Amino acid sequence: MNGLDQQVSDAVLSAESVPEFLDRYLALFNSLGQGYLREGKKYITLAIGCTGGKHRSVAIAEELARRINGSAIDSEHSVSAHAIHRDLGRER
Repeated sequence: MNGLDQQVSDAVLSAESVPEFLDRYLALFNSLGQGYLREGKKYITLAIGCTGGKHRSVAIAEELARRINGSAIDSEHSVSAHAIHRDLGRER
């Protein structure tokens, strides 16, 4: 199983301090997004890592993409987000 499985995702996202981490990460994203827009940038790459890259980082990246997708940085700009998982499929 990995962070794409509902059971794993639910366990990761309900772990102590994860909700606060997500809220703070999104606040940072919104702040950075405004700066990127002022500079004329079109995209931001965010990264989430963990030891194995299959459980925590996957579940958290998916949740961040879900929350970011369709959100608005300001009144004129909405955001499209997707998660790419570098280590999924690299199991030994």
